[in-house]
Amino acid sequence: MSTAAQLPKGKEPVLRVVPMPADANQHGDIFGGWIMAQVDIAGGVLAARHARGRVATVAVNQFLFKQPVLIGDLLSFYAEIVRVGNTSITVNVEVYASRNPEDIEVVKVTEATLTYVATDGNRKPRPVARGI
Repeated sequence: MSTAAQLPKGKEPVLRVVPMPADANQHGDIFGGWIMAQVDIAGGVLAARHARGRVATVAVNQFLFKQPVLIGDLLSFYAEIVRVGNTSITVNVEVYASRNPEDIEVVKVTEATLTYVATDGNRKPRPVARGI
């Protein structure tokens, strides 16, 4: 049973992607690990933009699968910075699936919180601007 949702108004997605058959199990549900990888990419895009350089994932603080993701869903990943430390950036990511092109239904499928650390050219932690 899905819960109808709407894409966040006034926000641009950080990432949009359509999962393909190779990303699914034998029942047509997309692998959780594939979704986790896409969430990590989306969160990393925002963290790297804020850090103005390389970041590395240091923690998956929370990850919740709310609804299954299906082959052919258009997934929209919305990310928001929620905390900036000395070298770390914590990001919330929400994922929405748009499905059924004849009568579009939007469903919130995943939400997660991840922490990234900014790194220098030697992959050592470096300070980030604390603008948030």
